[in-house]
Amino acid sequence: MTLLALTAGGADKPAKKPKPKTEAAAETKSVAAEKAEAKVAKPAPAKVFRVGLIGLDTSHVTAFTSRFNDAKSKNHVPGAKVVAAFKGGSPDIASSRDRIDKFTETLVNQYGVKLYKSIEEMCRHVDVVMLESVDGRPHLEQAIPVIKARKPMFIDKPIAGSLKDAIEIYKLAKKYRTPVWSSSSLRFYPGVQEVANAAYGELTAVVSYGPCSLEPTHPDLFWYGIHGTEALFTVMGRGCESVVRTSTEQTDVVTGTWEGGKVGTFIGLRGARGYKVTAFGTKKVVEQTKRGDYTPMLVECVNFFRTGKPPVSMEETIEIYAFMEAADESKRQGGRPVKIADVLRANGW
Repeated sequence: MTLLALTAGGADKPAKKPKPKTEAAAETKSVAAEKAEAKVAKPAPAKVFRVGLIGLDTSHVTAFTSRFNDAKSKNHVPGAKVVAAFKGGSPDIASSRDRIDKFTETLVNQYGVKLYKSIEEMCRHVDVVMLESVDGRPHLEQAIPVIKARKPMFIDKPIAGSLKDAIEIYKLAKKYRTPVWSSSSLRFYPGVQEVANAAYGELTAVVSYGPCSLEPTHPDLFWYGIHGTEALFTVMGRGCESVVRTSTEQTDVVTGTWEGGKVGTFIGLRGARGYKVTAFGTKKVVEQTKRGDYTPMLVECVNFFRTGKPPVSMEETIEIYAFMEAADESKRQGGRPVKIADVLRANGW
């Protein structure tokens, strides 16, 4: 072996061949692409809306907060967090007066919710609002500062203590371009949705029953009958023309006639509990077989916070409350039929 060979690193080791230009260029592009990809910002996480609660005198406030704030909950609803509240309360209603302190304590101590002395002040620290006062009478007054602050708002049942106030809330929301909606959670129960979307042929009638305890400060169906009434309208839709009511100490039967001759009946119970809706069609009868909880409605709330689009229209909600107001008027008139159009007109719609 010559000195030249030793200096070159040995005659047995072949010299490394240069890469072809095309392969080298491809490798260079690949490295550049990886570097560029590394520089691309990752998508920002979805916004978590800061929720403010108004009225801490209902079990809904703790049930809703646990679903929003507790990521370990089996019913966790991501996308919102309750951070603030205005206590509220109605001393002349026992279910408000006797429970508000307990619910408030849970929100503050367990979930770190901050209390504010006014709704106006609370609105400065939140993105969206859920009006939860169990008493519908102060809802209009409580909704006004939220609407003026243009904070998207969900109003829990009943939307107000009267049809007139409900209509005024929507008029103000339209004036200030503030998204607002209201619903009972029953609308979004899987079982109710299955009935509403079933292939029963042409719908001819619907029967919905549920609890209907009365609160003297509210129209009869507003307090608890709203749940079964909301389920009725979920299946029937809009178009009710007249309402007639039969009322006894233990039971209410409220029957509406819809355009086209369809009939929708709500049976309110002041004894047995439970909810069910049944649709009667030209092809078959479909009965509700599944129940539900608050979770699907809270998912709809988060979607509403993101889009500003209510899942239930103003027109349908107003008609639901006109149906219930007409039921009271029919009772006052000894069970005579009452036209929905007359009730709406009398209340400023």
